[in-house]
Amino acid sequence: MDNPKVIPFKQMIIEEDEHFIFINKPALYSSLDDRHGDVFSIIRQAKKHDENLQLCHRLDKETSGILVIAKNEMVYREMAMLFEKREVKKIYHAMVNGSLNVQDQKIVLPLGQTAKGIAKVDKIDGKPSETIVSTLKNYRHYSLLSCSPVTGRLHQIRIHLASQNFPLVADVTYNGKMPFLSKIKPKFKEGKWANEEPMMKRVALHSYSIHFNLFEKEYNIVAPYPKDFAVLVKLVEKYDS
Repeated sequence: MDNPKVIPFKQMIIEEDEHFIFINKPALYSSLDDRHGDVFSIIRQAKKHDENLQLCHRLDKETSGILVIAKNEMVYREMAMLFEKREVKKIYHAMVNGSLNVQDQKIVLPLGQTAKGIAKVDKIDGKPSETIVSTLKNYRHYSLLSCSPVTGRLHQIRIHLASQNFPLVADVTYNGKMPFLSKIKPKFKEGKWANEEPMMKRVALHSYSIHFNLFEKEYNIVAPYPKDFAVLVKLVEKYDS
């Protein structure tokens, strides 16, 4: 997988007030410093911007989208309590393999993880986990979904959808297939097949919006699709409808 190009922290900011900074995290950036000594992590960039900043939650490295950053310890603690009470509504957009048509469908399956950090359905020792799924758009080979995790387990959306035989596009860890234009575009030029690149190279998951009430204010923040996700949706819309 390609390394991300460095994007200045200021360019990631969507919205800011006296309590929070909301950023649109690029894909392939770790939220925190990982074991591999990642040269670029969101927390490292945030601390350079202002050493008091604290991440209120995290996103998987491959996932793009909204991250909430507290400007001080007090705000961080208040936000942690909201997360604990499940009063923060997060919506992710996901492109999955297969045609799925549901509205507010609950996936309730206990999740655990293997020694290698891979999530799995574990009906004996797993922690209770719930994701609410709605279809935004159906295509012939794909579906664009809105997913709201009620709990926050490792790879929860990815494994919950994979368990229903609707794995995320390009999520090879959980049986998702790489998306190739040649599979959906009529008269695709065969000469290009040998070196064809997939329409998207990372897990097709984007943290789209976050909603909560705090400090007598209602927050409803939306993160636009990054280029790779937008291109995937555009190509699927054009050739797979």
